[in-house]
Amino acid sequence: MTTEQTSANGVSIAYEDKGPRDAPVILLVMGLGGQLTLWPDEFVDALNAHGFRTIRYDNRDVGLSTRFETAGVPNLKWMFVKAAIGLPVRPAYTLADMAADGTALLDHLGIKRAHVVGASMGGMISQHIAARYPDRVLSLTSIMSTTGNRRLPRANREAMQVLANRPMSGDKEDMIAYSVRAARVIGSPGYPATEERLQRRVRSDFERGWYPQGVARQMAAIVADGDRRAMLKDIKAPTLVIHGEADPLVPIAGGRDTAANIAGARLLTIPGMGHDLPLALVDTLADAIAEHARSVTVAA
Repeated sequence: MTTEQTSANGVSIAYEDKGPRDAPVILLVMGLGGQLTLWPDEFVDALNAHGFRTIRYDNRDVGLSTRFETAGVPNLKWMFVKAAIGLPVRPAYTLADMAADGTALLDHLGIKRAHVVGASMGGMISQHIAARYPDRVLSLTSIMSTTGNRRLPRANREAMQVLANRPMSGDKEDMIAYSVRAARVIGSPGYPATEERLQRRVRSDFERGWYPQGVARQMAAIVADGDRRAMLKDIKAPTLVIHGEADPLVPIAGGRDTAANIAGARLLTIPGMGHDLPLALVDTLADAIAEHARSVTVAA
């Protein structure tokens, strides 16, 4: 599948469009620092086999999309301190801006309405899309995401440490080793990836478009977004919330809080699943998303 490029919402967005052009569309929105390739090919293929057209893309500041180099790299530790004491955090861009990127990509492709599926930060962005652009969203699926409620349990210590200590150097082997270690720490204990597959994916992503500076700016956008619970109550799209019961980065309470604050949302929890999309769960996830999307009777 060839990656294409387009200008959307004032930025360049890299995307892949797969499946029949006349099929209902699923827009896949990835999380913090994740390139579109973090949606496993097998998962995309499974959704296509269910009869859906899939659009996956690099968020701004990651992969092959526009990089905000002139904005500088925020001081994450100071940013977290400011947020904790109620001082404003001023990011280079917001999650609302990133939601506008997704809808602008749909505009470029001539797609009026789509089923929106987001993972982690992508779930937050998808929540914004559903709340801000309700006429564009057929259904919402929020995976391993949360509401921004500060009273929820935080990531476990090891997951927080691996996230905070992302290397900013250009040394290839250091960054690959870090990425493999991070994937192990936050991944699914019940469905661990093989070393060969994990190494192959990480090295391929590094060659494609590793850009750690953008991750810090995306994190600033998450922190600045704050509590989304009031916004979630505006979501009218049929919503499925999927969360791993063994997620060390976004504990399952985040999924429960998301479902509790979206009217009519259905919660699916998966034992042994952490903060990733393991190969062994591809069919489980694709089946659940396809069933949810098919349950929406309104035509695109």
